Amino acid sequence: MPGREDLKRHARLVDDMATALGLDLQEQMLRGRLDMDGLEEAVFSCTACTRPGDCESWLAQHNGAPEQAAPDYCRNATLFSDLRKG
Repeated sequence: MPGREDLKRHARLVDDMATALGLDLQEQMLRGRLDMDGLEEAVFSCTACTRPGDCESWLAQHNGAPEQAAPDYCRNATLFSDLRKG
């Protein structure tokens, strides 16, 4: 099981990726499109990724405008795509 710091890192990555895609995860939860179990699953899925450094680099290059899609290697790309579709 991932340690506390690893979970915090990946929770931040999930939130930052959502933000880069123009998604507010808190708003998604308030609208009933995402629940706590779904968010936890997304974070745990992220912890299994072998490329968190690439993700951090991708996010660092984000210029503020919403990106069209998460990188191909993102383990939560489908979730983010589904949330964007509403």
